[in-house]
Amino acid sequence: VVCTCVWLYATRFVLMHAHCQAVQAENVTVLEGGTAQISCRLQNYDGSIVVIQNPRRQTLFFNGTRALKDDRFQMVLFTQRLVRITLTNVSVSDEGGYFCQLYTDSTHHQVATLSVLVPPETPTVEVKQEAVEGGEAELTCVSPRSKPAATLRWMRKGREIAGVVSLQDNGKTFSVSSTIRIPVERKDDGAALSCEAFHPALNGQKRIRHYRLDVYFAPTVRIVPPAGILREGDSLTLTCSVTGNPLPRNTQWSKINDTLPERAEISGTTLQISRLSQSHNGTYLCQAQNDYGRAADHYTLLVYGDLPTHTICLSCSSSDPGAVVETHSAVPYAVIGGVLALLVFTVICVLIVTIWCSVRQKGSYLTHEASGLDEHGEVQEAFLNGNDASQGKKEYLL
Repeated sequence: VVCTCVWLYATRFVLMHAHCQAVQAENVTVLEGGTAQISCRLQNYDGSIVVIQNPRRQTLFFNGTRALKDDRFQMVLFTQRLVRITLTNVSVSDEGGYFCQLYTDSTHHQVATLSVLVPPETPTVEVKQEAVEGGEAELTCVSPRSKPAATLRWMRKGREIAGVVSLQDNGKTFSVSSTIRIPVERKDDGAALSCEAFHPALNGQKRIRHYRLDVYFAPTVRIVPPAGILREGDSLTLTCSVTGNPLPRNTQWSKINDTLPERAEISGTTLQISRLSQSHNGTYLCQAQNDYGRAADHYTLLVYGDLPTHTICLSCSSSDPGAVVETHSAVPYAVIGGVLALLVFTVICVLIVTIWCSVRQKGSYLTHEASGLDEHGEVQEAFLNGNDASQGKKEYLL
């Protein structure tokens, strides 16, 4: 507060009274690009000259009259208690002290300090080192301009990742960066990260830059085999399933130790062969390549002819080593099994009948042999009794 004292004199005696004029200035904080109001408050104003100057001590207004040709400054109020000007489209170059001067017997002034806040824009993410499978990703979050300096923070799945912060003073503003290094695997491809910027001018809010990890890795190849068995005259469709980052643009089909059949058609990742024959048997290869490696898968084709076959290898690959083996036959095994069962049953029946007949014949022989022994005993008894043997024999026979 600046006071200018005026002495008053009364008749008969001298009355000494201090009548003070005062000027007050208010500090202002505004966002860049906004509008600032610079006010000078007056007390006991008696019409003295009021001058407002910018930080370079250039006079903007003299008693309400424009002195500097800058249309961004406007006098909006001039009363005995308050003088107010506005400054539109404020920039950091407008920052500083604005002088409220009151000219009386002596010159006094107050300074209104204008502070300009520069909130950060949404930060950007720079890839310092490409993320390759098995290596590290180096990412830098950059806030190129703010005042005061913004605070940066890396986040992943709700957890902060500590970064190395760098601060650069650009005069009126600051540039801030935060760099992280994280190990990456194939499963990290597409992982979500975010860089958050905090600043007083954002009133508790934050500016967020979302980023998805781009992990480069060599391709993988897998041939999708057809279902069931293949016979002459059927059609074959093989699909080559390819992954990789970047995804290989082209896949290459070939036949090991031979050329592809004339009827083979390639459409994208699909190989088709119509009207199969046994001449198409062999191993077919699908290959893919990108900047980080190459991969291949092979399929062994075995076409059924008229004779029964037993096994067919559907897929044997480097990326999927498990081979699927199926057993099939052109002749129904049920019919063959039925015929064999009938033959075995017939043989068993014949054996049973033969054994039964043999046992029955042996029993009859033993019965007759026992009867012969009885006849011999009776003859012997007649002879010992003195009877005619021939008679005894004859009687026995009767």
